[in-house]
Amino acid sequence: MTFNVSTMAVLISLPVLGVLLVSGACVANDDMTQCAVKPDKGERLACYDELNAERLSKDPSQTAGRSYLTRSWDLDNKDEELLGDAQSPLRPHRVTYLIARKTSEVNVYPNSPAHAPSNLPADIDLSELKFQFSEKAKVLNALKVNAFGIASVRLWGAYTQQSHWQAFNAYNSSPFRETNYEPELIATFSTGNPYGLKLINLAYVHQSNGRELSGSRSWNRFYLQGGWEGETMSLLVRGWWRVPEKAVDDDNPDIEDYLGRGDVTLHWEPLDGSQLINLTLRNNLSSDQNRGFVQLDWATPVLVSNSTKLHIQFTSGYGESLIDYNFNQTTLGLGVSFRDW
Repeated sequence: MTFNVSTMAVLISLPVLGVLLVSGACVANDDMTQCAVKPDKGERLACYDELNAERLSKDPSQTAGRSYLTRSWDLDNKDEELLGDAQSPLRPHRVTYLIARKTSEVNVYPNSPAHAPSNLPADIDLSELKFQFSEKAKVLNALKVNAFGIASVRLWGAYTQQSHWQAFNAYNSSPFRETNYEPELIATFSTGNPYGLKLINLAYVHQSNGRELSGSRSWNRFYLQGGWEGETMSLLVRGWWRVPEKAVDDDNPDIEDYLGRGDVTLHWEPLDGSQLINLTLRNNLSSDQNRGFVQLDWATPVLVSNSTKLHIQFTSGYGESLIDYNFNQTTLGLGVSFRDW
């Protein structure tokens, strides 16, 4: 056997590589052990999720194993398998974020056909903080169906709260200008397809701002939503039907003319998880008086933690909040978003 520099390098590197592999395996086993010994199943699942997120950030190629829609709606039942009979923990529904945003125009006199205009302070700031919190949990675990193209069905309870805070308006004691509350009950039908149509959501949703008299805004809807997905792109298309109300109880009888009759959400996320783009388009589908809304979100991970992202948001059109459902404005915000979305 002829020894040269290359041969010596290989011979020297073999034991070093072996040590690295063994030590790496030990570290991985230690991490898994730390999760496995947790007595509470919910905590154990959260530990595994955090460990898996860390591994995916080091090996982006493995993200192909669990796509955005799959992990968002647990279409592969992996979360359920780890939980067993334990109660489902809260998980992200829509994005949770805190941003400082500025609007092109303030809705000083919010109004609807059912009420006289609400008088707001004349010195409402163009800039404010916008906060959204959104989570969901399983109400019923997956039931296998295997009929009519549906592999399984599961039931979710979800809640979203969005607040608009005049944090920089010290003159008016920094009030919360508007807060919207949105609980949902969602039945998710999984097709079991790796690509293409992956889910169908049938849901009931209530949305209101909790105000009284002229400032009150609310409506109830049923919606049907389809979810399609490729390798890095996801598409959600939703149409809704508003539950009719008596005229005396209807705070906003023309809300569909402004907040529309459906929306489309396009989500793009590369395999390396370096950034994500979310585009939502909403429209009233009217050829006579067409009105709509567009929201564009861009986020990228920051060094604070694995679950925190720098977040930029642009919106334009009608219905940036319920009190502004019939008010046209453009906003731009910068802040942070949290967890997966």
